Amino acid sequence: MSAIAGPEATQFRVHSPQADGVTVCLFTGDTERHVPMVRDGDDWAVTVPGNLAGETYGFRASGIWAPDQKLWFDPTKLLADPGAVEFDRPFVFDAALAQHGIDTAALMPRAIVPGPIAEVPQAPPVFTVGGLIYEIHVRSFTWLHPDIPPEQRGTIGALAHPAIIAHLQKLRVAAVELMPVVAWVDERHLGPLGLTNAWGYNPVAPMALEPRICPGGMAEFAATVAALRAAGIGVILDLVFNHSGESDELGPLLSFRGIDNQAYAHDAAGALVNDTGCGNTLDFANVAFRTLVLDSLRHFVRFAGVDGFRFDLATIMARGPEFDPDAPIFAEIAADRWLADRVLIAEPWDIGPGGYQLGHFPPHWLEWNDRYRDDVRKFWRGDATIGLLATRMAGSADVFGSCADRPCKSVAFLAAHDGFTLADMLAYNERHNFANGEDGRDGQGENYSWNNGVEGPSDDPAVISRRAAYARAMLGTLFASAGTIMLTAGDEFGRSQNGNNNAYAQDNALTWLDWANRDTELEEHVAVLAAWRAAHFPAKASFPEDGAWQTLDGHAMAPADWDAPAAHGFVWRAPNGARVAIDRNAIEVVVSQPKIALP
Repeated sequence: MSAIAGPEATQFRVHSPQADGVTVCLFTGDTERHVPMVRDGDDWAVTVPGNLAGETYGFRASGIWAPDQKLWFDPTKLLADPGAVEFDRPFVFDAALAQHGIDTAALMPRAIVPGPIAEVPQAPPVFTVGGLIYEIHVRSFTWLHPDIPPEQRGTIGALAHPAIIAHLQKLRVAAVELMPVVAWVDERHLGPLGLTNAWGYNPVAPMALEPRICPGGMAEFAATVAALRAAGIGVILDLVFNHSGESDELGPLLSFRGIDNQAYAHDAAGALVNDTGCGNTLDFANVAFRTLVLDSLRHFVRFAGVDGFRFDLATIMARGPEFDPDAPIFAEIAADRWLADRVLIAEPWDIGPGGYQLGHFPPHWLEWNDRYRDDVRKFWRGDATIGLLATRMAGSADVFGSCADRPCKSVAFLAAHDGFTLADMLAYNERHNFANGEDGRDGQGENYSWNNGVEGPSDDPAVISRRAAYARAMLGTLFASAGTIMLTAGDEFGRSQNGNNNAYAQDNALTWLDWANRDTELEEHVAVLAAWRAAHFPAKASFPEDGAWQTLDGHAMAPADWDAPAAHGFVWRAPNGARVAIDRNAIEVVVSQPKIALP
């Protein structure tokens, strides 16, 4: 936190090593009072008389305006505190935010000086490796839920509603993974298209909750986490530390760029590095920025009790500029008393040189396994062998090493927020993203999908039946797989985005979960799979090495059977009698309980 209110005075501090001067701007309504700050090494600090908790503020920084020299100081720009924990309103993009010499006080949200924040007693994570992670977009998940009061829909507080908790418990969810909940801003191209950034992967300040989805601030968030924990469900935050909403050189001056542009990585010529595809890349070789990241992680553990974090484009965290598996941030997290035992999940890729790093994160980290996603899709489409499927189901030892004597690092998933939904994967050969205003060019081109004979919705009973069978088979594959598994909210009841595989800008019926018309039969099927996994799958998060692998007709698998072109399935039997049978020709996965001896 950069603003700390005491009984008699309030302290402000901000890191700005290249500024000539920094002013804290205190607001009473629209009246702005300037208090000059004093240099303290690479920081600027000031103590203002009085307890200013609840008051609003921002910063202005003066210095050289020379973007070609990586210096962007413009005192006409009101700047958001990178260490703010709450803002009085959402960020709204305006072209003036990027124009030199135009005052932006009327356009910018103001940080709120925090009062005392109750610390949550330190406790181990609820989630354990091997459980089910349920990926949630807070707004779309709750917006149409009939049991949630209208005034609460679309908010973090809605996740604590008994109807939501009951649904999560029905699926045996071990932790919810919340897509971004910190303050974000729209990309500049969205406004003219009549669109907004719905997902939130365009952050401004890493500790401040987004007012639109968490109007009650940290109190609302902490209460929701507590309610979920009481129900046996952990909370994992999807955080974006790879880039910021200030975008490229044409983007707005909101925070870092006008206070400490060294937070961004630059190449030898001084241009912004863009290993994210979003115009800029935050620099984890910068000690001050890493300190802010660590402060942010501690903030959500200390004051909300979250189980852990999923890091978007996590390869960035280990760049300096090349990826280093021994990057400082890993050791710093591991040595921190608040963070050392948290659940840490990497999305192990970015778009920079050497950006694909699946399997190269620290041993105690989990990693999104896109090889699992793609190869399971390929198998059911008919393009991969049973050997490759078994390798993925058993934890991807070819990527992560054996899971026999340690927790499995793989996070297995069929679909995520980014890409086709499970239902759309079986109904579309091609992406249908024209609603995004980019002529259908955005989003992933290769999805290993198949439409089962008709592109999009169909009234043909045969097509409907095949799609339903594949959905059940693929979900059965997921729930019978080793390691941690992840399900994106709504895939358990057939959510569709009409073939849009990059719905980041669609805050509308395309992405809102249709609870009233959900596929309850599929939902019940998933509940049965979840109950089987919880009761009969090995407690350890590795595929049991002492299980028996058999052909579909009951013979022990020979080495040649795994890659035989005609082989279309296998059976795995656990020592306790639990059984998993995979049959691609029948489009079927059958999980069986152990036989119970009668007295």
